Amino acid sequence: MMIEYWSDYACPFCYIAAARMKRAMRELGIEDGCRLVFKAFRLNPNAKKVPRHTIVESFASNYGMTLEQARMQVDRISAMGISEGLDFRYATALNSNTFDALRLTKLAQSKGREFGDRFIDRFYRAYFTDNLVLADHGVLTRLSLEVGLTEDEVSEVLGGDLYAREVLDEENEAHMLGIRAVPFFVINGKYGISGAIDIRDMKEVLSKAYAEEEDMDVSECSGMVCGPDGCHPAKE
Repeated sequence: MMIEYWSDYACPFCYIAAARMKRAMRELGIEDGCRLVFKAFRLNPNAKKVPRHTIVESFASNYGMTLEQARMQVDRISAMGISEGLDFRYATALNSNTFDALRLTKLAQSKGREFGDRFIDRFYRAYFTDNLVLADHGVLTRLSLEVGLTEDEVSEVLGGDLYAREVLDEENEAHMLGIRAVPFFVINGKYGISGAIDIRDMKEVLSKAYAEEEDMDVSECSGMVCGPDGCHPAKE
């Protein structure tokens, strides 16, 4: 079963939803029969390469909150991640432009499923656990070498525009499908999950898709998402 999901490393609900999807597949015993494919979707294509605001400050600005209210909201999101077994430190994450990180992801995925999955997991952890700046070429190089890319491969990507088209094509595909916020899962080309939905709902959708029982309207299955306007329930 093919499960495509659009995501950005700076999206907290993407990391949480990916963890829930993997858990749902394990609990249903269908992990070996599923292929989970990460697709690029930048939350903010115009984001700077050097962070200018903390996550808490950004939340306060986006939602008209006080800093204390924003911190409470960020802490609630972190608690969601921690409940999925993730070392989730969202309040101290450093948001920046993720285009180069996503281009390197396409390189990693070109080397096979296992290699790509290992790369993606490391970069999620780099953002949410290690709180690294994913626009910094030194950071990107070190992480990529850690996973198994070569220095020449990384330099070739970061020194030019390799894999830029692949990232843009995946974003365009998302827009063609009407996707405006992430995470967004497409299962077998017809079942849709918008957002970090409850694990029970996720398992229900997966079971139906796996059995090819019936179609499901995307609007019937939605959770928390992040988009250009911030993070919120998908139905807002």
